[in-house]
Amino acid sequence: MSSPTRPSTLPDDRRTVADDAPGFMPADEADALHSVADHYLSQPDSVGLGIEIGTYCGKSTVYLGDAAERHGALVVTVDHHRGSEEHQPGWEYHDTALVDAHAGLLDTAARFRRTMFDAKLEQTVLGLVAPSTAAARVWGREADFVFIDGGHSMEAAQNDYDGWARWVRSGGALLIHDVFPDPADGGRPPYEIYRQALDSGLFTEVAVHGSLRVLQRA
Repeated sequence: MSSPTRPSTLPDDRRTVADDAPGFMPADEADALHSVADHYLSQPDSVGLGIEIGTYCGKSTVYLGDAAERHGALVVTVDHHRGSEEHQPGWEYHDTALVDAHAGLLDTAARFRRTMFDAKLEQTVLGLVAPSTAAARVWGREADFVFIDGGHSMEAAQNDYDGWARWVRSGGALLIHDVFPDPADGGRPPYEIYRQALDSGLFTEVAVHGSLRVLQRA
């Protein structure tokens, strides 16, 4: 199998859009994500679909959408757009600029749409505004990859894994972000579901880039 982390070739204009979008993914991991998505969408048995769980403002979605566009594929990105625990008032990553004055709650949906508009990816990226658990209840088709980067509580990470890992096609990939084997480096829930995927026997690790893990399904 060719490397799923060959160099990223995201165009400069889209890179600028991604850089301007609020978010937390390091540039080198985003480049790796781009090349991984391109790899799995380019395979002969591709079904032309990738899934992202955890949209926020669409920074990583630009990389996924660009890869999908190259192959006439689609990306569905799932988020309730009310933010994870760490985005709420009083927490480290709360951004007052993203609070909806009407509801008094975080709302990243409009900023996500702006990102997709600026990146010219509105025909390639489909935003599904719903909790991950609710969206999983109505989902019904396989994908070339599922990228889990949603809430980092154990409940949220477990729900994302239980609801979406099963939709990775044979030969496709489960991608998990913020995997830190050392607890001193970051939260444990993404690591815990990463271990579950490996222990299931269905997935084999094929690439590591920073905190991004690429697991291929048998």
